[in-house]
Amino acid sequence: MNDKWEFYQDPSGKWRWRRTASNGSIVGASTQGYVNKSDCIENARRNGYKN
Repeated sequence: MNDKWEFYQDPSGKWRWRRTASNGSIVGASTQGYVNKSDCIENARRNGYKN
């Protein structure tokens, strides 16, 4: 599985994550924004992020 994980700031400045499959389809995304990037990464880990 070569999914790509992306961490980014939304227009309001909050951190979000997005998981994209090798075919380009988005297969997961955060449902809320986080003030701290570390909180965003922790949420991604609960959803399969391994790094």
